[in-house]
Amino acid sequence: MQAARAAVAGRLRDLRLDVVPRLTGRALAAACGWHESKVSKIEAAKQGVSDDDIRAWCRACGADAEAAGLIALNRRADKSYIEWRRAMRGGLTHVQDSFLPKWTRTRHFKVYEPGVIPGLCQTPAYGQAVLDVVSRFYGVASDVEEAARARAARTRLLREGGRRFAFLVEETALRSRMGTPETTAEQLGHLLSIAALPNVSFGVIPFEAERPLFPVEGFWIYDDAEVLVETVSAQLSVVDFHEVGLYVRTFEILAGIAVHAAAARSRIAAALTALDT
Repeated sequence: MQAARAAVAGRLRDLRLDVVPRLTGRALAAACGWHESKVSKIEAAKQGVSDDDIRAWCRACGADAEAAGLIALNRRADKSYIEWRRAMRGGLTHVQDSFLPKWTRTRHFKVYEPGVIPGLCQTPAYGQAVLDVVSRFYGVASDVEEAARARAARTRLLREGGRRFAFLVEETALRSRMGTPETTAEQLGHLLSIAALPNVSFGVIPFEAERPLFPVEGFWIYDDAEVLVETVSAQLSVVDFHEVGLYVRTFEILAGIAVHAAAARSRIAAALTALDT
């Protein structure tokens, strides 16, 4: 969001500087009826702007025609950063449903998860265990069972529509127990069947792999055109060409140290066997 906010801030600053004679920040603030510090905070991308702020700024700069485009840019910036507490306001099922349009449109998924099995690969029981952790951590409405069913229903995408999937997980994700041992065992068995699908590439980064890059935050790449990044506080939608390219490159580097095919399935089977020890 910061990069998107900085883009809006830069455009607003340019409008002020293009005024002849040049408009000072203090004069702009006075024209808009603001405290003079507001202008400097906006231009430094330390404070967001509302639609009315943008209109007032453009009016003071004699650039009313620029307002509509800047408002649209600012709204896109706002949509690129969604706090989990806001996203979950309507419940966990609402969050699951919000992903479906994007997933339905996407033809090639690249998914990296450092500590959990990717959502499209989860069994209902494992998904419920994961969402139960989420519900408790964020203190949100506990529609966990309904949300888990909604997530599990999305697994049909693995087998329809000619889609391709490249999943990449740290070995930690296979060894981390969610729910009961039986829940984890069922999940790992399910993962073995998914990893054998012809349109699925499943990679596991071994504990002992020599790393050219450390583990990073989980992310989903859609058709190499958009990236969804999940942090502790928010989900980020990345669409900038260069930023998307960094995530694609990150995926390729991590995939290069992962084991795939039979070797990956062997790691999954070993994690399954370890549950009995």
